[in-house]
Amino acid sequence: MVIRREDVDAGRIDFSDVADRKAKRRIPPTHPGKLLRTEFLDPLGITPYRLAKDTGVPQTRIAAILSGERAITADTALRLGRFFNMSAGFWLGLQEHYDLDRARDELGNRLDREVTPLEIGK
Repeated sequence: MVIRREDVDAGRIDFSDVADRKAKRRIPPTHPGKLLRTEFLDPLGITPYRLAKDTGVPQTRIAAILSGERAITADTALRLGRFFNMSAGFWLGLQEHYDLDRARDELGNRLDREVTPLEIGK
């Protein structure tokens, strides 16, 4: 499928199912552990065992992260950042976005009903 810029600009392409936060989410958030496995470990041929050994992170923690059962902590982010020669903030950012998306999905439209924005100057 090819999406042309002029079709997007003309409104002929509808991304509301993935871009509209008020619409029911159709694409679930991706856990950072899945990205760690599919974008880093698998392409580089790194086993979870090797990652655990080379980062000093317990194998059980790596397994829980990869299965989506555990979050990436600041400690783990620092270790992953050093191991992959990238920023720890990348890993924490993935986790933060995942957590926010899940919370947004769980709250649904309750957030608009339950929280009144502060109006300054009135």
